[in-house]
Amino acid sequence: MSDDASTGPPASSTGDWQPVQWRVGAPPQPAWGEPCNGCGLCCLAEPCPVGMIVSRKRRGPCDALRWDDDGRRYRCGLLSDPAETTGLRRPWALRWVKALARRWIAAGQGCDAQPIQVREIDA
Repeated sequence: MSDDASTGPPASSTGDWQPVQWRVGAPPQPAWGEPCNGCGLCCLAEPCPVGMIVSRKRRGPCDALRWDDDGRRYRCGLLSDPAETTGLRRPWALRWVKALARRWIAAGQGCDAQPIQVREIDA
């Protein structure tokens, strides 16, 4: 087995810490390439391309990110409740938003987020 950079996460461009507020009980971040488990750390760090449109920002947590109390995990609101997330009501528009979001967040393709170190702090 060779050490191919394309088989793992890209090297971090910075060693800076980025604080994120993470729900107690959220699942831990999966390994690179493993299926998404709803940890939410990638979306808490920064919005994806479609999240940038919804959030109108390039940094910080995505405004489309939703916490699922029953499932004890984070979910993309553009997939779980696009009407509430976008304000759109027409069924064709909601289908289009879900399809676009699924493509832009690479749903089902595995975790592609930088490994995130979690450090608990006392508030």
